[in-house]
Amino acid sequence: MNFKFAVALFALLFTASPGWSAEVSSAKSDANVKRVGVEEYDKLRANTNNVILDVRSAAEFEKGRIPGAVNIDINSSKFVEKVTALDTNKTYLVNCAVGMRSAKACKKMETMGFKNLYDLAPGFDGWKKAGKPVEK
Repeated sequence: MNFKFAVALFALLFTASPGWSAEVSSAKSDANVKRVGVEEYDKLRANTNNVILDVRSAAEFEKGRIPGAVNIDINSSKFVEKVTALDTNKTYLVNCAVGMRSAKACKKMETMGFKNLYDLAPGFDGWKKAGKPVEK
Protein backbone atom coordinates (compact mmCIF):
# COMPACT_ATOMS: atom_id res chain seq x y z
CA MET A 1 0.00 0.00 0.00
CA ASN A 2 2.81 2.43 0.80
CA PHE A 3 4.50 1.52 -2.48
CA LYS A 4 1.35 2.34 -4.48
CA PHE A 5 1.06 5.66 -2.65
CA ALA A 6 4.71 6.50 -3.39
CA VAL A 7 4.33 5.65 -7.07
CA ALA A 8 1.14 7.70 -7.34
CA LEU A 9 2.75 10.64 -5.55
CA PHE A 10 5.82 10.49 -7.79
CA ALA A 11 3.67 10.32 -10.92
CA LEU A 12 1.56 13.24 -9.73
CA LEU A 13 4.55 15.40 -8.88
CA PHE A 14 6.48 14.55 -12.03
CA THR A 15 3.60 15.24 -14.43
CA ALA A 16 1.97 18.09 -12.53
CA SER A 17 5.09 20.16 -11.91
CA PRO A 18 6.11 22.10 -15.02
CA GLY A 19 9.38 23.06 -13.34
CA TRP A 20 10.45 19.46 -12.91
CA SER A 21 9.59 18.33 -16.40
CA ALA A 22 11.23 21.41 -17.95
CA GLU A 23 14.34 20.85 -15.86
CA VAL A 24 14.60 17.21 -16.87
CA SER A 25 14.20 17.95 -20.58
CA SER A 26 16.60 20.90 -20.36
CA ALA A 27 19.28 18.76 -18.75
CA LYS A 28 18.79 16.14 -21.42
CA SER A 29 19.02 18.62 -24.31
CA ASP A 30 22.33 20.02 -23.00
CA ALA A 31 23.96 16.59 -22.74
CA ASN A 32 26.40 17.36 -25.58
CA VAL A 33 27.22 20.89 -24.38
CA LYS A 34 29.66 21.48 -21.55
CA ARG A 35 30.22 24.97 -20.14
CA VAL A 36 33.83 25.27 -19.07
CA GLY A 37 36.11 27.85 -17.52
CA VAL A 38 39.23 29.41 -18.97
CA GLU A 39 41.71 26.79 -17.71
CA GLU A 40 39.76 23.79 -19.00
CA TYR A 41 39.13 25.54 -22.33
CA ASP A 42 42.86 26.25 -22.63
CA LYS A 43 43.68 22.57 -22.01
CA LEU A 44 41.14 21.53 -24.66
CA ARG A 45 42.64 24.08 -27.06
CA ALA A 46 45.99 22.28 -26.84
CA ASN A 47 44.47 19.41 -28.85
CA THR A 48 44.89 20.59 -32.45
CA ASN A 49 42.07 18.29 -33.59
CA ASN A 50 39.61 20.49 -31.67
CA VAL A 51 38.10 23.43 -33.55
CA ILE A 52 38.01 26.83 -31.85
CA LEU A 53 34.81 28.50 -33.04
CA ASP A 54 34.30 32.20 -32.32
CA VAL A 55 30.67 33.22 -32.86
CA ARG A 56 31.14 36.98 -32.43
CA SER A 57 30.77 39.50 -35.25
CA ALA A 58 33.56 39.86 -37.81
CA ALA A 59 34.39 43.30 -36.39
CA GLU A 60 34.81 41.87 -32.87
CA PHE A 61 36.82 38.95 -34.23
CA GLU A 62 39.22 41.28 -36.08
CA LYS A 63 39.96 43.25 -32.89
CA GLY A 64 41.29 40.12 -31.19
CA ARG A 65 40.65 36.40 -30.89
CA ILE A 66 41.88 33.18 -29.36
CA PRO A 67 44.76 31.92 -31.52
CA GLY A 68 43.61 29.55 -34.25
CA ALA A 69 39.93 30.50 -33.97
CA VAL A 70 37.52 30.31 -36.89
CA ASN A 71 34.77 32.95 -37.06
CA ILE A 72 31.12 32.19 -37.80
CA ASP A 73 28.85 34.98 -36.55
CA ILE A 74 25.84 33.57 -34.65
CA ASN A 75 23.79 36.61 -35.73
CA SER A 76 24.59 36.18 -39.43
CA SER A 77 21.85 35.00 -41.77
CA LYS A 78 24.41 32.45 -43.04
CA PHE A 79 25.18 30.93 -39.61
CA VAL A 80 23.17 27.74 -40.17
CA GLU A 81 24.49 27.35 -43.71
CA LYS A 82 28.11 27.70 -42.59
CA VAL A 83 27.71 25.44 -39.56
CA THR A 84 25.99 22.78 -41.68
CA ALA A 85 29.24 22.47 -43.66
CA LEU A 86 31.17 21.51 -40.48
CA ASP A 87 31.89 17.95 -39.32
CA THR A 88 29.39 17.15 -36.56
CA ASN A 89 31.73 14.53 -35.05
CA LYS A 90 34.58 16.95 -34.29
CA THR A 91 34.99 18.70 -30.97
CA TYR A 92 34.15 22.42 -31.04
CA LEU A 93 35.37 24.95 -28.49
CA VAL A 94 32.85 27.76 -28.82
CA ASN A 95 33.30 31.30 -27.56
CA CYS A 96 31.83 34.78 -27.85
CA ALA A 97 32.44 37.97 -25.83
CA VAL A 98 30.83 37.05 -22.48
CA GLY A 99 29.19 33.65 -22.95
CA MET A 100 25.66 34.48 -24.07
CA ARG A 101 25.96 34.05 -27.84
CA SER A 102 28.19 31.00 -27.48
CA ALA A 103 25.55 29.31 -25.31
CA LYS A 104 22.95 30.10 -27.97
CA ALA A 105 25.25 28.79 -30.72
CA CYS A 106 25.93 25.57 -28.81
CA LYS A 107 22.22 24.91 -28.33
CA LYS A 108 21.62 25.49 -32.03
CA MET A 109 24.55 23.29 -33.03
CA GLU A 110 23.38 20.53 -30.72
CA THR A 111 19.99 20.49 -32.47
CA MET A 112 21.92 20.15 -35.73
CA GLY A 113 23.61 16.95 -34.51
CA PHE A 114 26.90 18.18 -33.08
CA LYS A 115 28.06 15.87 -30.31
CA ASN A 116 31.07 17.51 -28.63
CA LEU A 117 30.60 21.16 -27.74
CA TYR A 118 32.49 23.14 -25.12
CA ASP A 119 31.22 26.62 -24.32
CA LEU A 120 33.70 29.08 -22.79
CA ALA A 121 31.57 30.33 -19.88
CA PRO A 122 33.30 33.70 -19.25
CA GLY A 123 33.73 34.31 -22.98
CA PHE A 124 36.60 36.01 -24.75
CA ASP A 125 36.54 38.84 -22.19
CA GLY A 126 37.21 36.31 -19.42
CA TRP A 127 39.93 34.73 -21.55
CA LYS A 128 41.72 38.08 -21.89
CA LYS A 129 41.31 38.92 -18.18
CA ALA A 130 42.96 35.59 -17.34
CA GLY A 131 46.02 36.67 -19.36
CA LYS A 132 45.60 33.97 -22.00
CA PRO A 133 47.05 34.44 -25.52
CA VAL A 134 45.23 36.68 -27.98
CA GLU A 135 45.96 37.22 -31.66
CA LYS A 136 44.84 39.94 -34.07
